[in-house]
Amino acid sequence: MGTGTTLNAEVTGAGQDTKSFARHLPTVARVLLGLLFFVFGLNGFLNFIPPPSEPIPEGAMALSMAFMKSGYMMPLIKGTEVLVGLLLLTNRFVPLALALLAPVVVNIVAFHAFLAPTGIVMTVVVLALHLYLAWAYRATYRPMLVARAVPGAK
Repeated sequence: MGTGTTLNAEVTGAGQDTKSFARHLPTVARVLLGLLFFVFGLNGFLNFIPPPSEPIPEGAMALSMAFMKSGYMMPLIKGTEVLVGLLLLTNRFVPLALALLAPVVVNIVAFHAFLAPTGIVMTVVVLALHLYLAWAYRATYRPMLVARAVPGAK
């Protein structure tokens, strides 16, 4: 029995009744979050979702234009979203994907809280899914949370 088996048992809720729906919640959350980021990240490159009909607030438009004019920021953000979405959908490197996604989610929350409050409902859903998955994989992050880490220590 390897480490992957132990971590998988912790994530899916070891000790729960095998017929319980709760054992599927991390998978459902992972797939939903993966779909959201894969689709919206891909939309950043292919523009297949029509833009909103209501006007975008001035501050939100200014920030978006600055990201686009930089030449690298929007491709970096959208590329990260596509990559993280794929990792979540394929169930590969999920803790790493969640760590890469954390600054993106923080900026989505700040963007909608301060510049474009109309999208706050979807933002809360994304934040809740991300926090739930981070909690579900918390054992994986425990080694990173050592106050005084020693290089090369096991």
